[in-house]
Amino acid sequence: MTELDITRILLVDDHPMMRRGLRDLLELEPDLEPVGEAGSGPDAIRLASELEPDLILLDLNMPGMDGLETLKRLRDDEVDARIIMFTVSDDQSHVLEALRNGADGYLLKDMDAEHLVAQIRQAAQGKLALSPELTMVLAEAIRERPKTSTQVQASSLTKREKDVLRWIAKGQSNKMIARKLDITEGTVKVHVKRLLNKLGMRSRTEAAVWVVENQLL
Repeated sequence: MTELDITRILLVDDHPMMRRGLRDLLELEPDLEPVGEAGSGPDAIRLASELEPDLILLDLNMPGMDGLETLKRLRDDEVDARIIMFTVSDDQSHVLEALRNGADGYLLKDMDAEHLVAQIRQAAQGKLALSPELTMVLAEAIRERPKTSTQVQASSLTKREKDVLRWIAKGQSNKMIARKLDITEGTVKVHVKRLLNKLGMRSRTEAAVWVVENQLL
């Protein structure tokens, strides 16, 4: 029997009832584990550092430090968890800004519970989580994606860096990459942070797209 790969999730929303509902929903799933709750941006940044979750479900509209600013701060702090914006806003500018600043997904709060869980699992597997009605916005985000990373040539990466990138592109968690490469999870985290800095990227999703574009798979 194979070991179940658990996705540890931090819930960030300024409404306690929303956090409670999400926690109750996720606790029903054997592979999804809510490990913490934050009601503000500063609390989210602190808990992300303390708990090191695999995934952060982040509300957009919060008083004080909003979700976009929190997202930027998390990426500036080199938090490598997958981050999904979870909001009522389908404003195109919000979607684009979130994706450009390192979000791994953008989900609307009016989606049904089953679909939400499926999208969270998709993000946990390294894929982009996106509400269906936002697909055209994603296409525009990809077209307008900053090209700073193209200055880095695939040939400049070490063999180990390419190995890590390939597993990222296949949606593997740090834990699974460590097993595949027979190194520690801490070493994988160091590699991932260095790679994102080297490529000028803010999320694993961007890195996965870069791997496909450069035919490294």
